[in-house]
Amino acid sequence: MIRQAALAILCGLSLLLASLPAASAEPGISLAEAINIAGRQRMLSQRIVKSYLQMGQDIRYRVARRHLQSSIVLFEQQLNMLKAFTDDPETSRGLALVEKLWAPVKAVATGPVRRENAKKLREDAEQLLAAAHQVVLILADQSGTEQGHLVNIAGRQRMLSQRMGNLYMLMSWKFDDELYQQDYKVATREFDEALQELINSNENTPEISDLLRRVQQNWNMYNLSNRMDGDHFVPGLVARMLDKILTQMNQVTGLYAALPRE
Repeated sequence: MIRQAALAILCGLSLLLASLPAASAEPGISLAEAINIAGRQRMLSQRIVKSYLQMGQDIRYRVARRHLQSSIVLFEQQLNMLKAFTDDPETSRGLALVEKLWAPVKAVATGPVRRENAKKLREDAEQLLAAAHQVVLILADQSGTEQGHLVNIAGRQRMLSQRMGNLYMLMSWKFDDELYQQDYKVATREFDEALQELINSNENTPEISDLLRRVQQNWNMYNLSNRMDGDHFVPGLVARMLDKILTQMNQVTGLYAALPRE
């Protein structure tokens, strides 16, 4: 019944999020799959901010609204799945904190889109991201395998794609904060470094290696197009390219999670 309900919800999500592999709260779920699901929560915290900022600037408004609504649904669905998956006290405490920090993010994200709420949404999402990341680290530590490490790193790339997106949208909406510029540079560097680590992994199957090559190609194109010269921004192009990278990195993460258990 749980799996049927989850699939019913997923069917109504946007095309991008509908492509994400459905999670299951049934006992047969592997730890690698749980890491994948928990890692996706990190991405959703950033995707919600990016979509909200796009709507505020009327950038691909209808697409952004679908992404915002589906991200909210998926975040809550996956939170319930993770709570059902674990009886570990440390993980449960981590998830309780995630649930607490989710409330203010949801409150702003489901309300009217206003410029004056944008900074608060991002600040709340930053706390949520930190708590969600801690859950991933707890699960990855429980795994203690190279597979768990790769699922964590690949899953974090999904988050970084959306983090770069929301920071770019803040700057394109004329939020003149040096911290945003610094965070953007850090996210860009971390994505590039992690991508090279994944490409060089000995655990890669031919399918994973092929996908990572395509991610590298899109990443190279993105670095040529993410212009921020003075007032010259291209947020629509940036949003499309980062969403494409997100889709590919989600596929990579799913493939790592599906590797034979060690």
